[in-house]
Amino acid sequence: MATADKRPYKVIGTRPVRHDGADKVTGRAKYGGDMRLTGMLYGAMVRSPHAHARIVSIDTSQAEALPGVRAVVTSADMPAQGDRVVELGEGAANMRHLTANILARDKVLYRGHAVAAVAADNVHIAEQAARLVRVEYEVLQPVMNVLDAMRDDAPILNDDVRTESLGAAPQSPDQSRPTNIAKHFLFEKGDVAKGFAEADLVIEHEFDTAMVHQGYIEPHNATALWNTDGRITIWMSTQGSFTARQQTAELLRVPVSSVKVVPMEIGGGFGGKISVYLPPVAALLSRKTGRPVKLQMSRADVFEATGPTPGSHMRLKLGVTRDGRITAGEAWIAFDAGAYPGSPVGMACMCVFACYDVPHGRVEGFDVCVNKPRTNAYRAPGSTHVAFAIETIVDEICEKLGLDPLEFRLKNASREGTRRVDGPVFPRIGMVETVQAIRDSQHYQSPLAGPCRGRGVASGFWFNVGMKSSVTATVNLDGTVSLIEGSTDIGGTRTSIAMQLAETLGIAAEDVNPTVVDTDSIGYTDVTGGSRVTFATGIAAVEAARDIQRQMVQRAALLWDVDPAAVKYDDGRLLGPAGKQFTFKELAAEIHQTGGPIIGSGTSSSATQGGAFGTHCVDVEVDPETGKVQILRYTIAQDAGTAIHPSYVEGQMQGGVVQGIGWALNEEYWYDDRGTMRNATYLDYRLPTCYDVPMIETMIVEVPDPQHPYGVRGVGEVPICPPPAAIANAIYHAVGVRMRRLPMSPPNLLSEILQRFQD
Repeated sequence: MATADKRPYKVIGTRPVRHDGADKVTGRAKYGGDMRLTGMLYGAMVRSPHAHARIVSIDTSQAEALPGVRAVVTSADMPAQGDRVVELGEGAANMRHLTANILARDKVLYRGHAVAAVAADNVHIAEQAARLVRVEYEVLQPVMNVLDAMRDDAPILNDDVRTESLGAAPQSPDQSRPTNIAKHFLFEKGDVAKGFAEADLVIEHEFDTAMVHQGYIEPHNATALWNTDGRITIWMSTQGSFTARQQTAELLRVPVSSVKVVPMEIGGGFGGKISVYLPPVAALLSRKTGRPVKLQMSRADVFEATGPTPGSHMRLKLGVTRDGRITAGEAWIAFDAGAYPGSPVGMACMCVFACYDVPHGRVEGFDVCVNKPRTNAYRAPGSTHVAFAIETIVDEICEKLGLDPLEFRLKNASREGTRRVDGPVFPRIGMVETVQAIRDSQHYQSPLAGPCRGRGVASGFWFNVGMKSSVTATVNLDGTVSLIEGSTDIGGTRTSIAMQLAETLGIAAEDVNPTVVDTDSIGYTDVTGGSRVTFATGIAAVEAARDIQRQMVQRAALLWDVDPAAVKYDDGRLLGPAGKQFTFKELAAEIHQTGGPIIGSGTSSSATQGGAFGTHCVDVEVDPETGKVQILRYTIAQDAGTAIHPSYVEGQMQGGVVQGIGWALNEEYWYDDRGTMRNATYLDYRLPTCYDVPMIETMIVEVPDPQHPYGVRGVGEVPICPPPAAIANAIYHAVGVRMRRLPMSPPNLLSEILQRFQD
């Protein structure tokens, strides 16, 4: 573990057993699929078999006549939205598009697009009834490729979309015509022409990446009860109960206070469980029937109808001097947003050159609609795409100039004070330290022998976010503390938040009992995403602990009959004049005799993170006869600021790498010409298994973020960014082939190997 300015802590940096561990390993934890309510009905969705079609008519009469069917809903049951744009906690959304994605109105825009829903006494009747709903379609030509969708003569998906430009005028000045290009971003720094003129070497290439799914184990689900008093309760798996509440309320046009979301345990999300798909539909079915209704997606529905990460086409250009100093960079990035606008191309523009001090830069991005499901976040959304492009170009530059790739990164690395091409200036960051950690690692220093073997390195960046969090904490008579939070727990954040509260109070982590509660039971808390929870909800927990400290000081002063200013709180003890002293537990036992309950509260809303970096090193072996790549060894160094629970940090680092390996070598949505996904099951969609990855070595770098009381930086997203590029670079050094298309699957890689031999 590499560290910088590490401070001694008693709780932080230890590895206590996770608070929810017993329930998880014994099967007692309740997930969305476990919901059972008295009188509950079961729902099934009717989905489009076409990628692009106009809805001529919907006939639900046969379905409604089936015994056991209690209700059928279509888009006619969804309230009209107009042109409202609403901020939903992690970006604004056009409500007309959002409601049409829930239940299609005039057109279906991807295979799997929901058209209607049925509620029945059991799921088998519901599925039978769904097959009886008759939908007449006028089939239209789909557009599946981002470059095809940008053409002037491309089929138009949404008649209301016009190019919104941020930074400059759009390419096409004609705003009277609909387009598939929803947004155009432009960021510039310095004089790009001057920068390239100063370069001794300029490398420029085009890159393509495929649409990839988050691969969470648990499918989307929602159980809803629309009560006769007008209140709606939703039980669901979600990354953000408050965001889900607001989306549901806005879609149903009811007050947000009328909706309560109860977050269940979540079987993975990685960004894919922020948007809602089922809650509004389940609520409408419940209102029609007067009973709770449960909806749950099949695995094929998850693939075809929820938000994966976008595919992309990118053109990158980098200029350097002979001694390896970057002079200029230029990027052109187009993301397929899916059926409706909203791809993370803006974030890609922020990340593309972020690892480096680029004195002259230009970044242009396009958000483009295609006939695929509306895309969503996936772990550092947009950053993995651009890291693949820039980091492979960096490796090629180092090869051509005869430079060590890590020394090149150290020479050009972003540091405190570096201004990104998109504008922000970095505060204290740890890019340099992660590169140094890999450079000095046993892995990088060791020889790599054998034919068709290669070593690659790459770096990656994610800016991380702060946003809003709330917690409350109650002191119990036995000296334990009950912690209430609104951040849904995906990767162990119950424990990471509890540990920060415990550290501040000077008590053991095991003496804090954390609980994630519903939207009526805690203050507003933003999504579990953006690597924000341990940072922002941690700050709220520290504030709650300080609130408890202040109250404990007052209680001790009351018992000792002294001025509170004479009492000091020190590491779980109350110290008074003349050697007076209470431990936390001793004073907790006196709560009822000194004024009643002690409840601390804390919020965080203004703190923002400085960003996080990682550098990876990978060894591969390539079979030149099949194109199969075997990962031999993998090491990741990442700046965690301060590792609250090192085991969780290591787990996040390893998990991100495994997903990055999937992006690199196998994963992709495979569509035919009609827009049908041909691999919409885990039998055909190739996720990495234990046979595909070695034990991943982790090196936790700690460069504390001064905006957090304990120096925390989010760790969940950076690990997925460098793997495709690192593996691509290793493949080149193994067999001499530069891969510029993901995935680098055996057929794709073998094709390039054979082409090289032909050339």
